[in-house]
Amino acid sequence: MIASVRGTVTATGPDHAVVEVGGIGLAVQCAPGTLAELRVGQPARLATSLVVREDSLTLYGFADDDAKQLFELLQTASGVGPRLAQAVLAVHTPDAVRKAIANADTAALTRVPGIGKKGAERLVLELRDRIGPVPIGPDGAAGVTGGAWPEQVRQALVGLGWTSAQAEQAVAAVAETVDGETPPVPVLLKQAIRLLGRTR
Repeated sequence: MIASVRGTVTATGPDHAVVEVGGIGLAVQCAPGTLAELRVGQPARLATSLVVREDSLTLYGFADDDAKQLFELLQTASGVGPRLAQAVLAVHTPDAVRKAIANADTAALTRVPGIGKKGAERLVLELRDRIGPVPIGPDGAAGVTGGAWPEQVRQALVGLGWTSAQAEQAVAAVAETVDGETPPVPVLLKQAIRLLGRTR
């Protein structure tokens, strides 16, 4: 519907800005980081996503198209609405969100108000295959050092319902298969889940 707006910023509030486009003032919901870049009386361009509800039309605004696309993708996960998706982008940059999901970094995801351990695990499970390009670390993994993955996989397995002992056993078994360059965390997590699936 409304993919972007360009016009003069006529007002800002704690969670929104008003952008005048063709004589019409559009209220656009924005995260604090986006609002900080806007100045009243100055021109601005915001990538936007229109959320339609039975009783409302709400326009969400972002500094760029990348943030907007991630906002829309986050909402495809169960239990994630527009406010929670915007909260994710208020706490993390798009690259940091992709990295956290790709690496099953639930600790980073739970820093977002409204996302608990189970919610973070759900985001990882539902979105990691659709999250798009992830910044690559120097070791070839998705921004993860070789020594970090066992704890991340262990935490992810516990979050998915296995006991700490089962998770540690699976991590140890997966570690034996790692030779040379460490695969990305999601690959290692899938391997651990497959192993545990056989023992359930």
